Amino acid sequence: MNSLTELLDIINARYQLTPIDTNAYNGLKVNGMKFDIKAYKAKGLGHVSIMSARGFFGLMKMDTLIINPTEVDLPLYSYDRILAMGNDTYILEVYDTMLEATDLSSMEALNSKYNHLPLHDLGAHWYDNIKLPCSISFKGKKQIYADLDKFTVENLKSFLALPQQPVADKEAKEQKSLYYVNGLLEHGGPSTDAFTKAIGPGATATLFHHALFGV
Repeated sequence: MNSLTELLDIINARYQLTPIDTNAYNGLKVNGMKFDIKAYKAKGLGHVSIMSARGFFGLMKMDTLIINPTEVDLPLYSYDRILAMGNDTYILEVYDTMLEATDLSSMEALNSKYNHLPLHDLGAHWYDNIKLPCSISFKGKKQIYADLDKFTVENLKSFLALPQQPVADKEAKEQKSLYYVNGLLEHGGPSTDAFTKAIGPGATATLFHHALFGV
């Protein structure tokens, strides 16, 4: 599985990353998993966060990368990869938080390049109306690990290379992001519900707004 440091290096090569204080979440434990959460200001891009979780004697690993472009008019990028019980689950979701549409054909073409990998149906969710077609999910055994590592790097680079325009209306752009973030908090889900149960709804909202999404 790609290290989150590797993915941050890819972003930092294009946008300078400056750490944001997330010490309040050091050592956070939820449902038997220990979390490590970091956030960064990406100059010229927006907010970047990473979250890793390890638990059950090393039998389960989960990594998350979130890019919320607040300075350029790109969609919100959310990457999750989960290794558990010999299964590798890869979830790449891209959400329409843009003020103007942009050309995402390069990301869709990359998905086609890897269409030999086993797709994973995530089912229906409240946010499907803003989830873009370049989103994709895979699930398989160790035979797909190497291909998913390659796809992860290529996909991130493809996202960062999308046509970019500076955000003209920052308040309107923030509202687009808030629709998704507040929706997570309102509608819940496996991750959101676990945090709410462990640290309470107020602290969970702060975690999502401040650390994970920067809105």
